[in-house]
Amino acid sequence: MVSDNPYVIVGGGLAGAKAAETLREEGFEGRVVLVGDERDRPYERPPLSKGYLLGDDERSSIFVHEESWYAEKSIDLRTGTRAVRLDRDAHEVELDGGERLGYAKLLLATGASPRRLKIEGNQLDGVNYVRRVGHIDRLRESLAGGGRVVVVGAGWIGLEAAAAARTKYDAEVTVVEPQPTPLHAALGPELGSVFGDLHRKHGVDLRLGTGVTGFTGTDKVTGVTTDDGTELPADVVIVGIGARPNTELAEEAGLGLDGDNGGVIVDSQLRTQDPDVFVAGDAASFPSARYGRRIRVEHWANALNGGPLAARAMLGQDVTYTDLPYFFTDQYDLGMEFTGWFAPGGYDQVVLRGDVDGLAFYSFWVAGDRVVAGMHVNLWDDGVGPIQELIHAEQPVDTARLADASVPLAETLKS
Repeated sequence: MVSDNPYVIVGGGLAGAKAAETLREEGFEGRVVLVGDERDRPYERPPLSKGYLLGDDERSSIFVHEESWYAEKSIDLRTGTRAVRLDRDAHEVELDGGERLGYAKLLLATGASPRRLKIEGNQLDGVNYVRRVGHIDRLRESLAGGGRVVVVGAGWIGLEAAAAARTKYDAEVTVVEPQPTPLHAALGPELGSVFGDLHRKHGVDLRLGTGVTGFTGTDKVTGVTTDDGTELPADVVIVGIGARPNTELAEEAGLGLDGDNGGVIVDSQLRTQDPDVFVAGDAASFPSARYGRRIRVEHWANALNGGPLAARAMLGQDVTYTDLPYFFTDQYDLGMEFTGWFAPGGYDQVVLRGDVDGLAFYSFWVAGDRVVAGMHVNLWDDGVGPIQELIHAEQPVDTARLADASVPLAETLKS
């Protein structure tokens, strides 16, 4: 390996950009190359289905750094460039133009891609998948006339898109979801029903327990067929059925994948089985001592925190990834922050605290007698801080006191 090979980051999203930033902040003076397949410089994805789709945020607000920052920090930013092969023996990454880029250390921050429906009509004009800023630009144009919108999938992306279509574009919105509640996997039925009621209140037609079998139309989509034989008229379709990690580069290079969650297997320093290759963000399957298993997290905070930690590990620092998963959403008059983690069905009870009907409350997911995750709705004075303290404590809680809003959260731990 040539000694002056650069530190290479493959993936032009938040994790990659924050890793590059951290390398410079930590005093690394060597070459840094950041390769991204999008033509835009690195940007944050959460605003896409929130403020940017609503038209409240300008395009310039989504970017991680100003355009001039990369030159100022001597970051060789290669936009519109795809890494197609990783040669670990040669310490090289092959780019789509044929260049073989040597590396001393490599970070894969390749993110995830939308899961696609394999059904008839999937390629029709007007069927939208939401992941990149270009997707949102096209979707905003499609929604400008209002009309009839069918959202496939009642996860976070689907519900945020539904809320935007109703709020900003005054569209007729139908959401089709095979699970019995929205956000069934993310929050469970107890809290999923809260979001279902919220969308019904704002005029959304929720078709739960219903699958999609096809899209109709000649060149442009005109309808959505469901497994109960219904055809829903549609001028615009938005598909939000989850994402899959982009692990092809790692897999083809022989790096191990986690069979349970699909991510690339890394240790607590986000290092793969190859000591010179690291993975951060959506594609990383990392061990959690707190939860006693490997987890993979597709949310903003994982990229925000994982990129910098991987950069420090690349520099040889003794670091361990212990950050709690975190995400947030804004839908209509509901603002929410969630922190922690649980596997589907991996909790024994949900404890509610506050005014659920008035959309001002806490929710705690309890496994055994310990809080493993929690969220607040519209309680911004304290936010997620008290929830994180309960999770970090890893101590039994008194669930009766946890549900009592008159008891300070710090006093709900059993002595």
